[in-house]
Amino acid sequence: MANTVEITCAAEPEALGIFRTFIEDECSRFGIPEEVVFDLKLAVDEVCSNVVMHGYKGMPPGSIILALQFWPDRVTVQITDFGQVFSPDQTPAPDLDGPLEDRRAGGLGWHLIFQTMDSVAYEHSGAGNVLTLQKKLD
Repeated sequence: MANTVEITCAAEPEALGIFRTFIEDECSRFGIPEEVVFDLKLAVDEVCSNVVMHGYKGMPPGSIILALQFWPDRVTVQITDFGQVFSPDQTPAPDLDGPLEDRRAGGLGWHLIFQTMDSVAYEHSGAGNVLTLQKKLD
């Protein structure tokens, strides 16, 4: 059975630092290795930045709920928001090979998320947008 901890913040830029500290503190409590903590913070920061910048665009900032589940062999992160529907698998792949001046600004966040996490799953329902990230422990 997993140990679950959760925090809710308004979808505003200040939430990013709060979420990073929450991840550090809770992962420390459960003895999660630093390299895993780094990857989790990076992925959550990218997801939540997108929610803040794009998810509630044209809407009042709503909530972002961050839940961490600690299993013996993995950490699962569930990020829930109530903004616009967005499926990460429809994000265009970034151009990593072209000349720097020809590349479009941004677009690396989802690439980093997919590279650092072992599993990324998205679903939308009446309960909002739910993104589940999973990082295996060695």
